[in-house]
Amino acid sequence: MRIVLEVRRSMPRLAWWAACASVSLIVLYPLWVMFSQSLKSSAEATQNPPTLYPHGLSLDNYRALGHTGAVGIWTHVGNSVIVSAGATVLTIVLATLAGYGFARLRFAGSGLLFFLILATFMIPFQAIITPLFSILHTLGLNNSLAGLILVYTTFQLPFGIFLMRNSFAALPAGIEEAALIDGCGYLTAMVRVMLPVAVPGLISTALFTFFTCWNEFFAALVLVTDEARFTLPVTLTVLASNQLGALNWGIMQAGVAVTAVPCLVLYLLLQRYYVAGLVAGAVK
Repeated sequence: MRIVLEVRRSMPRLAWWAACASVSLIVLYPLWVMFSQSLKSSAEATQNPPTLYPHGLSLDNYRALGHTGAVGIWTHVGNSVIVSAGATVLTIVLATLAGYGFARLRFAGSGLLFFLILATFMIPFQAIITPLFSILHTLGLNNSLAGLILVYTTFQLPFGIFLMRNSFAALPAGIEEAALIDGCGYLTAMVRVMLPVAVPGLISTALFTFFTCWNEFFAALVLVTDEARFTLPVTLTVLASNQLGALNWGIMQAGVAVTAVPCLVLYLLLQRYYVAGLVAGAVK
């Protein structure tokens, strides 16, 4: 934020607004193409060159989403909600407990253990997809949403622990000491005193986990083979094809819009907490 303010002071006002307008155009134009394409009729959506805006608004593409595949897209929306929400709740609970422990409790090997957790960032997810498939098969969780929740939680935990550890470490130690003097245990002090102050870190962890799980494609494609359990990113690959294999751009963009809208709404509602949580602990 400080760098942005320094750049703004060093630039003429007109140049600053021109730069902001350019960046906004780059970000917003793909969204405009997505929504406008989804509102075109099938004939207009396939025109070449494409039209800039829909000449006649049509919701046929959104209606057609309910009849795609064997179960319709709304079942897949429900699958994505279950998987993303489940992984987010599990990640928040485990990352909060672990982050508080690393930030406030001193025990032998805590530094080494935290380093090993962060080192898992270096492991490419695709490199261990086969062992993960074997583990889920052994546990009887293969081809299930519960197995997908566990896999997503495992891969979101390192970054979640990192964020929550920084959030708790940035808080004054006096807050916790006052709670302990008043008779609280560590768990009570964390839940009733520390956690309400660390809300930005909590929301950042939740948003990052939800967005990543909501948009994840590769693991869902490999670990789930039953179409009724497909999540939205996997569904988008099959609903765009016509009977002759040609892309139906209108339906595909309508599916992309259904996928993107929840993330956009959540980010706009909680973006101030998201930024604050990401930079927590960066400056003391």
